[in-house]
Amino acid sequence: MNAIEPRAAGGQVYDALDAATRAIAGLASVDEVLQVIVDRVRPLVGARYAALGIVDDHRVIVRFITSGIDELTRARIGPPPSGHGFLGLIIRENRSLRIPDIAADVRRYGFPPNHPLMHGFLGVPVAVQGRSLGNLYLTDKADGQEFSSDDQALVEIFARHAGIAIENARLHEQVQRLAIIDERERISQDLHDGIIQGLYAVGLSLEDVPELLEENPQEVALRVERAIENLNLAIIDIRNFVYGLRPELLSGTSLVAGLAAITTEFRHNSMIDIELQTDEAVAKTSQGATAALLGIVNEALSNVARHSGASRALVLVSGDRSHLRLTVTDNGTGFETSDGDRFGHQGMSNMRARAASIHATIEIDSGSEGTIVSVVLPYDPTMDASENEDR
Repeated sequence: MNAIEPRAAGGQVYDALDAATRAIAGLASVDEVLQVIVDRVRPLVGARYAALGIVDDHRVIVRFITSGIDELTRARIGPPPSGHGFLGLIIRENRSLRIPDIAADVRRYGFPPNHPLMHGFLGVPVAVQGRSLGNLYLTDKADGQEFSSDDQALVEIFARHAGIAIENARLHEQVQRLAIIDERERISQDLHDGIIQGLYAVGLSLEDVPELLEENPQEVALRVERAIENLNLAIIDIRNFVYGLRPELLSGTSLVAGLAAITTEFRHNSMIDIELQTDEAVAKTSQGATAALLGIVNEALSNVARHSGASRALVLVSGDRSHLRLTVTDNGTGFETSDGDRFGHQGMSNMRARAASIHATIEIDSGSEGTIVSVVLPYDPTMDASENEDR
């Protein structure tokens, strides 16, 4: 890889620093954050090579991400460093280190075979709230000069932003893992409360069929017929469950397109007649609002298919200059809205949480003529065009 020329002094340097910190600020994947950090720190000071060593709680290097070394060379070098020499010194003392010439320094540990020759060195710790996350290592300025105190100060500023970005990405991934665990528990509970108990009941109804076969064949025929009906209902229930686990239908789409996909899939899986009505005058919604609204509709329709006994459902989107209103209506059997079990283990709380996340209000009304889930979303007048999606 060609060396990156050092940035000009003055305002251009801090423009580059600002651009680099912005590049890592919004990333949610830890792997992506780590690679972008080393790719961005290298041109800040015109270094040929850069690396980021991530350490564990015992300050042992557990990951080593590089920039400026091609894949073939990296493979030939072999395992990443374990933290001897300069690298270990920075880890132990948790302070920055500049060395004019690695080969002339008595603290050097030496390079493994096939490692590029390196001379100038700059190492800077990466920490957050006093806790060490790792270290940035840079070698060999493209202009042949030594790393300066200004270079060190620049990388130290960037390292503070890098530490925050790494911690944010780790927290984001932890939240995602917890959400997956929570969703698994919800699915397990819902399967147990509905599908599994239904299948268990079918099994019980057929247990004494062999004994009744000669004594009461009519009763056997009736039980088998009921068992087939219940198994068909279980199949529909399972299909609706599978549909509810398909987030790709809801990802990166517009509100109306997402609603069309949801209602079409719902019709095919549940065999319930459903109508989608949308107001073309409805304003655009942000990606976050779109995802939340589609999630609410998906949850509501899952309840219609699995619990309501409805024959018809309606999804209606309307609005004016200040609000968007979305309703899901069915003609099934009503329920007490205080009884969350009708929506499964966490259905109602999931819908309320999604509504709250976009500052929308949600009402769930149910009676003998069916259920209405109504969501009202106030438009954000400060939303710019880049945040909007197509209707």
